[in-house]
Amino acid sequence: MTHWIILPLILPPVTAAVIILAARHLIGLARILSVATILALLALALGLFLSAADGTITVYRLSDWPLPFGIALVLDRLSALMLLLTAVLALIVVLYAIATGWDMKGRHFHALLLFQIMGLSGAFLTGDLFNLFVFFEVLLIASYGLMIHGGGERRLRAGLQYVTYNLLGSTLFLFALGTVYAVTGTLNMADLAQKVALLPPGDSALIRVAAILLLLVFLVKAAAVPLHFWLPATYAETPAPVAALFAIMTKVGAYAILRVHVPIFGPDMATVGGLIGQWLLPAALATILVGTAGVLGARRLGHLAAYAAIGSMGTTLAAVALFSPQGTAAALYYMVHSTLAGAALFLVTDMVRAGRAGDDRLIPGPGLAQTGLVATLFLLAAIGMTGLPPLSGFPGKLLILDATRASPAVVMIWAAILGGTLLAVIGLARAGSTLFWSTLPGPGGPPLPPLALVAAALPLALLVLLTLLAGPATAFLQATALQLFDRAATIAATLPPEAIIGGTAP
Repeated sequence: MTHWIILPLILPPVTAAVIILAARHLIGLARILSVATILALLALALGLFLSAADGTITVYRLSDWPLPFGIALVLDRLSALMLLLTAVLALIVVLYAIATGWDMKGRHFHALLLFQIMGLSGAFLTGDLFNLFVFFEVLLIASYGLMIHGGGERRLRAGLQYVTYNLLGSTLFLFALGTVYAVTGTLNMADLAQKVALLPPGDSALIRVAAILLLLVFLVKAAAVPLHFWLPATYAETPAPVAALFAIMTKVGAYAILRVHVPIFGPDMATVGGLIGQWLLPAALATILVGTAGVLGARRLGHLAAYAAIGSMGTTLAAVALFSPQGTAAALYYMVHSTLAGAALFLVTDMVRAGRAGDDRLIPGPGLAQTGLVATLFLLAAIGMTGLPPLSGFPGKLLILDATRASPAVVMIWAAILGGTLLAVIGLARAGSTLFWSTLPGPGGPPLPPLALVAAALPLALLVLLTLLAGPATAFLQATALQLFDRAATIAATLPPEAIIGGTAP
């Protein structure tokens, strides 16, 4: 199974190159190649997930260079989970794009989509901080091409803002990497976990600066307040299938915080201590309130969906900020849930736009050709985004609330989450009643293709499945969190014996 780990980084760009060179004018062939590749990646991700489910940590050393100097890919429960979520979301997106013709409204949609999947897969699998930076840049380039797909002045303007913010994050990332390497002499995550723990007090100031810089970079990716300004316009103006894929983009920021700050700069580290949690928690709570207030005040459905994504990201980060196995397990459950719920809401937004000649303003308009179906999908997506029963957002928020009971900030966290939920319910209920109840006489738009309805219903069906399997899913995620916090086991599994300081992991 070891050599299968590299395939998510090889298969998408190779297929993308074939599409660009041989199928750029043959949309049918491009679609076949794209869907076949994503299905293969889904099967591969499922196999890797099953391989890692028993707790096995698999390391793939490219060209067999010795660690910590060589490039390493690491497969554990967390990376396997995110890889599987990426493949599932990619399949939903490509099916919807094909059904609605979005892939024909610009050039190279399928090639860019595959490069985006490669960047996501690399970010989740890499065991090296520098290569995390590299895959972040792959994500930036591919996502910019996808978000301006179809053109338009508003889309280009939002794309410029998106690139500017993320280039700022990339610059901070390079500064942080230089600082970390200057202090420790390595960028391998497992090697950093042991070396940062042994740093003398005189070097703690520099490593604390690096930890904060990395946190800022990841908060830009996660669109946390006050670094969220790029997201509302970007997601609102992005083509709907792309916005649905972007539902996992902000989760890359949360994943990176868990992957980097838990083992390397964890709360038990003498050099860093609980500094990261002290910075992260206020940002998370502010993100919840800003996101849900945006939902309440949105005048367009696209902006409403974007602010809902911000609010759900704040809820996830509030659990991450606890830096405990229980909080991390709750964060992972809610992360999976909110990714699927956000994707569904963006796809429903596109259905409303298609039925109203591109108009997504929250004002009464003509009824849709399939108002009942679209309204049902919107209702389910809204229930998912707000965390109401019976869908998986409800147990997800309960897990987060339960994990925060021992926190000194429990009152603020509960107030932010419950208050944000109330604001989101009011905002989404107002939007739904305006769109589907206050309709005006007039012809509706053309009926939606059946495949588009199926694609939009898939993430909602997965939410139902996640609800029904909440017990086993929670048990798996608790094991995932414990594995992430077991620094000694990760170091022992990732580094060769000669690279472990003292011969045993700290």
